[in-house]
Amino acid sequence: MSKDYDKHMLRERAERAPDITDEMWSQVSEHNRMIVDEFFESSSHLSKTSISQYKSALRIFFWWVHVKLKDKPMYNIKKRDFLKYVSHLKDKGFSSSGLKLKKSAVSSLCNFIENVLSDDEEFKEYEKFRNFCRGLPAQSSNVVYEKIPMTREEYDKVMEYLKEKEDYLGMAFHATSFNVGGRRNEIRNLKSEIATYENEKDSEGNELPFVLSHIVYGKGRDGGKPLKFMINNEAMEYIRLWLEQRRYENEYIFTVKYAGNNSQIGLSWANNFCQNIVSIVLDRRFTMHNYKASAITHLLEQGVDMKAVSKYVAHHENSATTEKFYDLRSDEEEKNSIFK
Repeated sequence: MSKDYDKHMLRERAERAPDITDEMWSQVSEHNRMIVDEFFESSSHLSKTSISQYKSALRIFFWWVHVKLKDKPMYNIKKRDFLKYVSHLKDKGFSSSGLKLKKSAVSSLCNFIENVLSDDEEFKEYEKFRNFCRGLPAQSSNVVYEKIPMTREEYDKVMEYLKEKEDYLGMAFHATSFNVGGRRNEIRNLKSEIATYENEKDSEGNELPFVLSHIVYGKGRDGGKPLKFMINNEAMEYIRLWLEQRRYENEYIFTVKYAGNNSQIGLSWANNFCQNIVSIVLDRRFTMHNYKASAITHLLEQGVDMKAVSKYVAHHENSATTEKFYDLRSDEEEKNSIFK
């Protein structure tokens, strides 16, 4: 049974953005709907996830234009109009990440119009169009929940629960997510062939305590950034145990049986696992994003170099990103030593 955790909240949760139904969307001006269609027909650089998010965000924006600006055509929308829209979202209590996504969707549409449609004779009304999202005041960041990493003791507590339930899929997923540091979509795309891989070796031929995965595509344009994950012996132990127990073949490690078919887990499966199992065992809200932060924090606490963790586990171009968003080590001891 799921449970909604309000502890560790730093601000009130925003209202959920309204779903713009197809019927509502049909009421938006034909011109604005046409511009959105043109944008997505030329957006092969966007991932499937980004396309889904941008479609929702643009529907929300143009529904607001329909209601508040009387369906003003895109070429007549000004910067002051968009500032009113942003203020509307802020008044609804949206987080900085929610605002950023909605602003990014509109800005991407504006860039497409400015860079592509403005030179097209069929769209003469956009000849002098400029991105009205450009040059807006910077948006301060805020978070809803305090980020708390999973400790090793908490990891063991969840694992004991899964063992009692004989949940072999859960054990493998839990061990992999905690030790590997991948995002949910990267974890779900790990393939069963990994179980046959041999451990990596150093320059002297000594066996190292991990295998290196096949290429998995992470976030990014044009299909995503190609990544290889280091999967340690602990995660490999539970992966092999799960594959042995499931007794059927599948390209992917993390699979479920549904309606008689064996299929790769979906993104919602990972969310439900965190919400309905991990959060309940820990008695606090825990997400897949917390798994990645926990993996990174655990390695840093063990003394592993920040640059190495950033490059090979977090897969960040700059270690400053890892330190800012994923290093959740406590600074209590450092703080308490100041006036000794």
